[in-house]
Amino acid sequence: MEARLDRPITLHMMGDWGIANLHRICGWISAELWRRSPPGSKFATWAGRGGTDAIDAVLDGDVQIALFVPAGFGRTIFEGRGISGRKDVGRLRALGTLPQDDALVFAIDARFGVKSFADLRAKRPAFTLSTAFDDGVNMTGFASHRMLEMSGVAAATIESWGGGLILGEAPWDTIPPAATAKADAVLFEAIMTPYWRDLCAAKKMNFLPFEDSVLSAAEAKFAWQRVNISADRFPGLPGPLQALNFSDFLLFCRDDLPDDLAYVVASILCETTDILESQYRHIPPADSPVTYPLRPHKIAATSIPLAAGAQRYYRENGFLKEPASLHAQQSN
Repeated sequence: MEARLDRPITLHMMGDWGIANLHRICGWISAELWRRSPPGSKFATWAGRGGTDAIDAVLDGDVQIALFVPAGFGRTIFEGRGISGRKDVGRLRALGTLPQDDALVFAIDARFGVKSFADLRAKRPAFTLSTAFDDGVNMTGFASHRMLEMSGVAAATIESWGGGLILGEAPWDTIPPAATAKADAVLFEAIMTPYWRDLCAAKKMNFLPFEDSVLSAAEAKFAWQRVNISADRFPGLPGPLQALNFSDFLLFCRDDLPDDLAYVVASILCETTDILESQYRHIPPADSPVTYPLRPHKIAATSIPLAAGAQRYYRENGFLKEPASLHAQQSN
């Protein structure tokens, strides 16, 4: 029998701006919770940005469940390694991980003749970079600016070479400027979206691998992971591209979320995957912003400790590898 709630609930969740994957995931969960809850239950999804605004909203009690991107950065926050300066981050708990294969990549117009960050530092070209805001909320912006700094090409350095920056929030206002004369380079994620394909069709771009020393420094400081992007992802790649892992969505709550609710949410994530997958099957898996098929064992693997009710569901159904989360595995 499917897991159900035996009492009416009012649940507030936080997704994205209202038009993308996080909101769609919230809608899926809300619809299934409505079906599994008694009459009188109410569900709402607030617009958000999928960054520290979601962390704050959950810890402040404004919403009970939210999504944070990328999932791995949840560990950075939970372990007090940066991003958030809050003292109560130890109250965060995971409900599951929703898959999205993604990476943070740097690309520059090939006319500059730059093929590595060493080239970039040596040639010091005057170029305009389009990337995300570093405003403390946007995780793409936070990661982009830290990676630039560790690579020796911080925003101030680019400006000292006679260049500049165009700053945006989302892929649709950050990647397209480089397809025109507005920008010469892009540092962003969402590599499965058409914006990158349109850019590569408009001009030849050189994708610069992040240096080993920089990725090692990012791992040591922030617990961020590297990833190799296959050579067929972007035109002209000579081989796999070394990038910063920016994968997955972390569905999370606070440590006082009722156990029965956490249990039912976990069951929805694993038992009704077809509802979410069916909304993406017109897109090849490699190009889908939600990477399908969804696998329960991967849903149960999280970057921070699981909520007790979710952990009980995953364990009862054999989806959980002990320790109870990737956070625990990486800490041991």
